[in-house]
Amino acid sequence: MRPLVELDTTGARAVFTDVDDTLTFADGDKHGLVPEAFSAIAQLKEAGFIVVPVTGRPAGWAEMLAATWPVDAVVAENGAIAIVPEPVSGRRPFLRRIFFNSAPPDRMQLDATRDAILAKFPFAKLAGDQWLRICDLAFDIGETQSLATSQVDQMASFAESLGARHTRSTVHLHISFSDHDKAKMLLALSRDRFALHAPTSECIFVGDSENDQAGFSQFSLSVGVANVRKFEAVLRPPPAFVTSLAGGLGFAQLAAHLLRAK
Repeated sequence: MRPLVELDTTGARAVFTDVDDTLTFADGDKHGLVPEAFSAIAQLKEAGFIVVPVTGRPAGWAEMLAATWPVDAVVAENGAIAIVPEPVSGRRPFLRRIFFNSAPPDRMQLDATRDAILAKFPFAKLAGDQWLRICDLAFDIGETQSLATSQVDQMASFAESLGARHTRSTVHLHISFSDHDKAKMLLALSRDRFALHAPTSECIFVGDSENDQAGFSQFSLSVGVANVRKFEAVLRPPPAFVTSLAGGLGFAQLAAHLLRAK
């Protein structure tokens, strides 16, 4: 990973950013959105950048962010769904749902998988935001409880045996039956909604953990905030560039770098 100062942003038109531990505090002593990160989003929008948060968090969260933040869309559930605000004259924006496979998933299949995992593993606990999800299951591995890697691996392997796919963030194990990922949804939006002709080189992808792997792989202008170093050994590849500051402060550092070049 190269230092942020070496990132050439000449052709950058969009910023796609993870949320947890990328826009929020990442040191464990503070929680929530870093004020400098939110200010940076507003400044990037004002400067003409397309800005899209992309998160493993649920569609319900994404609808709130899309309605209230200065962003062009919000991708949720690791790429399974996008919420796009569309202007309506004299009214709040209409929030359009775009599903990766054009339709919601089979909830009966997801519910049966949820029940099987909860029955098999006494340490399995649904994420607190599961009730706001449409397309996936999320199990709490580091948000209100801290599971050992071996315990997370057991749940992931069992999900695979049921035909499911999985990815993990710093806080959740995500399970679904779709081949979506963050990068696939972002590339579709880039083409269909934002008319970007070379998104892999026009867009900067920012993240911090394993469920950002697809973005690090697909976007040549990939950036990790400093706390990504915890996962450097398991990322294939890691981000091309890294900030010196962690979490939302690292994102603000990247935004300042972009705005100086602009």
